[in-house]
Amino acid sequence: MKTTQTRPGRFESEKKRIKIHVSELQIGMYVSELDRPWEETPFLMQGFTLETLDDVMAMAEHCQHVWIDAVQEAWIPPEERALAGSKSKKKVNYINKISASDEHKKSLGVFREARRLTKSLMDEARFGGSINTEEAKSTVKDCVNSILRNPDAMLWMSKMRDKDEYTSEHCLNVCVLSIAFGRHLGLEEEALQNLGLCGLLHDVGKMRVPPDVVNKPEPLSEAEYKAMKAHTIHGRNLLMSTPGVPNSTVDVAYSHHERLDGKGYPRSLKASGISDQARMIAIVDAYDAMTAERCYAKAMPSTEALKEILSCAGTQFDQRLAEQFIEMVGLYPPGSIVELVNGCVAIVLNTNHKYRHLPKVLVVLNPSKRRVKEKVFNLMEVERGKLNQSWLINKVLVDGDHGVRLKEYKDRGLQLSFD
Repeated sequence: MKTTQTRPGRFESEKKRIKIHVSELQIGMYVSELDRPWEETPFLMQGFTLETLDDVMAMAEHCQHVWIDAVQEAWIPPEERALAGSKSKKKVNYINKISASDEHKKSLGVFREARRLTKSLMDEARFGGSINTEEAKSTVKDCVNSILRNPDAMLWMSKMRDKDEYTSEHCLNVCVLSIAFGRHLGLEEEALQNLGLCGLLHDVGKMRVPPDVVNKPEPLSEAEYKAMKAHTIHGRNLLMSTPGVPNSTVDVAYSHHERLDGKGYPRSLKASGISDQARMIAIVDAYDAMTAERCYAKAMPSTEALKEILSCAGTQFDQRLAEQFIEMVGLYPPGSIVELVNGCVAIVLNTNHKYRHLPKVLVVLNPSKRRVKEKVFNLMEVERGKLNQSWLINKVLVDGDHGVRLKEYKDRGLQLSFD
């Protein structure tokens, strides 16, 4: 359900408000008022369009009568509006505008600045200051521009983590992954910027949770777990008090730990009460967390994290979005550390979108797991018969396996050649 205060619909004549019983509700109606205070319902903001049968059922579960914006003649549902020629959203088919190599050079400074600004935003929240909304939006816009040109470079850089700055780097990574996910889904640029802001600020409430709870390596006590879960409420309150923050960003900070089966927190919302943006960020948030080394858990290979997401699809995560996310990430996303059949260890540089199991890699260890002079191999050469099948990828490793850490390559200033 999209909770928004702007009307996506239109009427054939002057609108008016009509009180109806919930049994009369139909998809496409815009509910403007309830028969009880909004605070007594799971709906975050006042005024929204009923877009699915789940929306209608959720409304019927909490109310007996509602007021809708309507016309004397008849309400025109969304599908009929589209047929009538009104503006409708279309899926955008994006293509890479430049090579990953060229984009890497362009976006390196963008990513460094985005990392600096994200840490600054989180520090401001930690010390009781307000979020600089314009800086946050500017950071997201730069990330969107890079990902629209070619997503591989920014996705590669998001793999380079600093364990001591987990929360801020996690927020930036979720921002980058979310934008790439939205691009894969064909969202328009404005929607990508909105989604990226949701990702950047989704965990800002953790800055108001005691650091000894956030960084505790042992299992949390019941009281500590309650304090940790409160980060969603802290995030909502902080963003609601910040000028210029969109309603959708507030909603995601509040709702990204809700589950479709109603077993999430903080409100135990059912599927119909969880927005598309919150569903998307929930998947990206979980994936990035699972593939990162945290104080209380080791990093998981990307392939294992994707299996976990798929196993939770339909209960914790939206089934369709989970499948789309897995398709977007692919078998070996840029920055993956992999072991080849021949025993060599390599870093995936970019994705082969036609043959996803045959990316371009940088070999860094020989079969004995000893360092060698780095060399780029295009595994497409296996398909062409120029490399034997021992050069196929055997398994995905985690950052740090066999002493290979992406951050080391960044700190060394290694200029990777994607081409």
